[in-house]
Amino acid sequence: MLEINFIKENKDLVVKSLSKRNLDSSFMIESVIEIDIKKRKIQTELDSLLHQLNLISKDIGDLFKKGLQKEAQILKEKTVKLKENSKKLNDDLITTKEELQSILNKIPNIPHELVPAGKSEEDNVEIFSDGDIPKLTGESLPHWELAKKYDIIDFELGNKITGAGFPVYKGKGAKLQRALISFFLDMNTQAGYNEVQVPHLINEQSGFGTGQLPDKEGMMYYINEDNLYLIPTAEVPATNIFRDEIILESDLPKLLTSYTPCFRREAGSYGAHVRGLNRLHQFDKVEILRVEHPNNSYAALDTMVEHVKSIINKLKLPFRILKLCGSDLGFTSSLTYDFELFSAGQSKWLEVSSVSNFETFQANRLKLRFKNKSGKTQLAHTLNGSSLALPRVLATLLENNQTPNGIVIPDVLVPYTGFSIID
Repeated sequence: MLEINFIKENKDLVVKSLSKRNLDSSFMIESVIEIDIKKRKIQTELDSLLHQLNLISKDIGDLFKKGLQKEAQILKEKTVKLKENSKKLNDDLITTKEELQSILNKIPNIPHELVPAGKSEEDNVEIFSDGDIPKLTGESLPHWELAKKYDIIDFELGNKITGAGFPVYKGKGAKLQRALISFFLDMNTQAGYNEVQVPHLINEQSGFGTGQLPDKEGMMYYINEDNLYLIPTAEVPATNIFRDEIILESDLPKLLTSYTPCFRREAGSYGAHVRGLNRLHQFDKVEILRVEHPNNSYAALDTMVEHVKSIINKLKLPFRILKLCGSDLGFTSSLTYDFELFSAGQSKWLEVSSVSNFETFQANRLKLRFKNKSGKTQLAHTLNGSSLALPRVLATLLENNQTPNGIVIPDVLVPYTGFSIID
């Protein structure tokens, strides 16, 4: 959430920056400023009135002590009207604050100056690529056919148990899935990230803190009886570890990694682009996140990008990195890099990771601050990235490494799987 003072002091910059998202925010920004002025005026009037009431209450007490009941009663009658006015002002203040908060909740983060303008994902900019595109034979199969051939992932069984988008991993498929999770976590912890196991359910405050609520309820599974949500990613519970915290500057940065299943109620669609593991309602992902000093956050973002690159390189998969344009940028992000793997069996690029800097946007919602050496507090910067999302990594591994004799496991995973080929 953008800070009100920042909006007031940088109105034109905010409107211009948000135009990169193809968003005309001028009306919302003007509304924020006008409502904030109204809120402050009501607050000033209320404070003044409450001050008067306090003074009169003191005078009434003094009069009663002196035995001047008549004079005290006159003042008590005067306070009745003042209390009525104070109640009205307090109600107006609550309504105005809610109105202001409602608009602030709808304003996305402003894009970093490095974010290119654009109208769709077609305007994302490729900034890096590595690896050779595999040349498969005419008998090569997409991963959903390979999964059936080797009996390692059962989509029909998952559909029977739950529904579409909930596959069952079997035998070597389950072991490969577990191997990837362990490998990703080991890579992250070796890079200095502290592993945490977090709840798979969150409350409304947690969803608001990282930006999923109040406007993305439709993408999350909701448990009505308990007013809880299934997590869309480990980013949400892990980042909320720091909600309402004041961290010492000397304790920054904070680095966490976590594995969780993820649950997403995405709009239904059909076709090869969502077949198999391409889009699921439940999937596994390993996440990394950082809480950084504002002066260091973009250097930290570059470090995260290099870290994800190193993991993919060890898997020997062809990949590219895209800098997202304004219209493709997430609601909370200031700058995002997407990693995509080339799926040889489908002849297309598949997104497997997003690495983002949210600057103070999440921290403002979370009330996540740090205390500097002079004792003053300020908002920290938060960052997070997939390291990595498993379904499309697994799909690419199966498709790119298929041979007439079976699917070859990358050398780096063999110590985790205990086998070198799926046959």
